[in-house]
Amino acid sequence: MISYNTKDWFTFIFRFHKADTFRTLFPVMLAIGVYAGIIGYLEVEYWQLADSSYVKNITIMHGMLGFVISLLLVFRTNTAYDRWWEGRKMWGSLVNNSRNFAIKLSVILEDEKDRNYFRKMIPSYASILHKHLNDADTSKQLFDHVDLEIDHHKHKPNQVAKMMFQKINDLYNSKKITGDQLIILNAEVLSFTEICGACERIKNTPIPYSYSAFLKKFIFFYVMTLPFGYSFSLGYYVAPVVVFIFYVLASLELIAEEIEDPFGTDENDLPTKKMAENIKKHIEELI
Repeated sequence: MISYNTKDWFTFIFRFHKADTFRTLFPVMLAIGVYAGIIGYLEVEYWQLADSSYVKNITIMHGMLGFVISLLLVFRTNTAYDRWWEGRKMWGSLVNNSRNFAIKLSVILEDEKDRNYFRKMIPSYASILHKHLNDADTSKQLFDHVDLEIDHHKHKPNQVAKMMFQKINDLYNSKKITGDQLIILNAEVLSFTEICGACERIKNTPIPYSYSAFLKKFIFFYVMTLPFGYSFSLGYYVAPVVVFIFYVLASLELIAEEIEDPFGTDENDLPTKKMAENIKKHIEELI
């Protein structure tokens, strides 16, 4: 995740980060600029269409569709950010639950071997969950047409959670903890599995294909028709205007694509590896 000063306006304006959409869209922007310039030349210089031409009225369509496309993009970006923020809340909960689990165990357990076991296992869950969510196969488990060469019975986060609960149950059987303490510790292990399930729900459920594909096609055809109507009033300046409009619309879609899966390796994705390392540091301090 990119660290930056939110109050440094001029840095944002004049510096292009490697994750900036301008770098990704630059080749397409050049092509659209050339396309818009050619359309402007043909209409103004070659065909010499009059101001009374019906082609000029195509801007009426752009005015009506501009409101529609803005609503779609707002919904798209809000939905993507909700997924990103929910992922952040889940990992925040994992941090807090790991600390609470460690605090309770540090007070309840007296045997150093038992304490050392959980000192290793609790951070291991966060580390393995990070790797599990970054695995490309994790996001394909809901698709029928994908034949995955993995054993679904070897769910690694679940295996770690099972080992921790097995240890807690063994402590109860050996009379090292009471029944009430068993119930309390069981709730902590259960919270790990719930967090894993919530993260998998975000990872495995992308935005519906029909919606995403329609929005991309809508942006493309909307931008491609802009030069036909605005060449009459803007002339050759239609090229930079169309390029700027495309940059704004396409950038919103690219940003939404990047943050809708917060557990990937993009620049703006959640730093789950760093959070897992922080959990390890905190647990070692507590137990």
